[in-house]
Amino acid sequence: MADPKQEAIEVIHSWSAPRSLSTSLMYSFSQRDDIEVLDEPLYGTFLRVTGVERPYREDVLSKMECDGNKVVDNIIYGPGKNRYRYCKHIAKQRVPGLPNDLLQKGKHFILIQNPLNILSSFEKVVPPSFLELGLGDLVSIYSELCALGKPPPVIDAADLQQNPEDTLRGLCKDLDIPFHDAMLRWEAGPKPIDGLWAPWWYKSVHNSTHFASPRKYPRPFPFSFYDLLEQSLPFYNLLKRNVRQTSSLLRSPLPVPDLPVPENAKLLAWVGDEIVPRESAKVSVFDSVVQGGDAVWEGLRIYNRKIFKLEEHLDRMFDSAKALAFINVPTRDQIKEAIFRTLNANGMFDNTHIRLTLTRGKKVTSGMSPAFNQYGCTLIVLPEWKPPVYDNESGIKLVTATTRRNSPNNLDSKIHHNNLLNNILAKIEGNNANADDAIMLDKDGYVSETNATNIFLVKKGRVLTPHADYCLPGITRATIMELVVKEKFELVERRISLSEFHAADEVWTTGTMGELSPVVKIDGRIIGDGKVGPVTRRLQNAYKKLTEESGAPIPTNPET
Repeated sequence: MADPKQEAIEVIHSWSAPRSLSTSLMYSFSQRDDIEVLDEPLYGTFLRVTGVERPYREDVLSKMECDGNKVVDNIIYGPGKNRYRYCKHIAKQRVPGLPNDLLQKGKHFILIQNPLNILSSFEKVVPPSFLELGLGDLVSIYSELCALGKPPPVIDAADLQQNPEDTLRGLCKDLDIPFHDAMLRWEAGPKPIDGLWAPWWYKSVHNSTHFASPRKYPRPFPFSFYDLLEQSLPFYNLLKRNVRQTSSLLRSPLPVPDLPVPENAKLLAWVGDEIVPRESAKVSVFDSVVQGGDAVWEGLRIYNRKIFKLEEHLDRMFDSAKALAFINVPTRDQIKEAIFRTLNANGMFDNTHIRLTLTRGKKVTSGMSPAFNQYGCTLIVLPEWKPPVYDNESGIKLVTATTRRNSPNNLDSKIHHNNLLNNILAKIEGNNANADDAIMLDKDGYVSETNATNIFLVKKGRVLTPHADYCLPGITRATIMELVVKEKFELVERRISLSEFHAADEVWTTGTMGELSPVVKIDGRIIGDGKVGPVTRRLQNAYKKLTEESGAPIPTNPET
């Protein structure tokens, strides 16, 4: 007959890789008066099933229950005298054949530690390997719990060291158990709850009485484990994205922002020669775009399964790359194929904008010289669900920036390069004035363009736009100029002063991202009657019709 004093117990599972402060955390929970603790109850099963060698292998096999079913049913989920049972698990110990109840029942959380820190001390007992670290197993456990509708809290060992009380309070809240102040300290020395392997692994934690502050500077990394670090870090980083809070030298105090289009939280981008998820879409710190903004780019829009003006944009990209003396540039067909594959992978065939970037590529060492670029160019295809970024119905407001547009004497704006500081400084002025964008003047005080778009005005039925001497000759600009002529308006391209824009009947801007955007106010002056004008509307309609009728079709697999 069962002991009447024993009853069903609520089990809390801690899953981690080795050397992740898991024993310190076990000691922390053991200080509570409402909990009992089990130190790696699956260790014997792990040794029996895998056959791995340990200095204490025979001792563990002879003294621990090694039948996984019995461990789960009778030890982990067996009755107990306390309200809670805390089970410390190392992820790799969840071997095949264990009962489903192990994950389906109880409360679970994940404890992670940067493998950069794990590997510095791991080999004291066992030679490190990817399987011994078990980060892949840890990700599998996290994924399976999420699939069961039980996404586990994730905490980082760095947070336990940096701010133990807040981290423990947050963990207890996520587990729906009360926090106890006693969890912050424990006595030094071996504990009755220690596993048989404690003499080999627990020397440092036996000297501790609390979660110690992290070292200010890391130990020298054993570079013989460099490849293992590269293999392991992606798994750590994947889990780290789900941490309640993170400790970092440069941690931002800002909350995670909302995205303008929430659907873009999960997208696929092309980087280099592969398609990767959003959070993995990164370039090397040695890439020229990081080292000096040394790249060219284009903005593309997708309408109804077609890419508008694709060939024209690629023409300009190749011209810009040639002007900057890029070498080992991908072919036109290769770039197209990367675009098509990325759009297909995302299922993006309409209402989509692509930021297409070609960098000079990765360098063999940091520095300015293109002679260091010996790997070839880096191609980036970044698609987003993105409607036009301006208010094209009611109109936008502009101010004039004090920042002047670059002169061809310094950096020719006809090169569509990524070094956009000139434009960004003007945009800052626009932001500070609560305007949608900022007009930029050339060195002589004539209007060039805005920080992001080309600009047009209408005066007495004539359409005027500045020469493309100090501005980018935009693809959308050229398209609108063609439509102006087609719609039987007079088109004039000349130098235009700022006062002419102030006194215009209508003004609009053009760009791939925003299309044709009416301007209703400049520097506090109302343009025309402050409403979208008839010429603007007519050209908006003509442009819309053109996007519906033309473009490069996006190839897809035939239906099967």
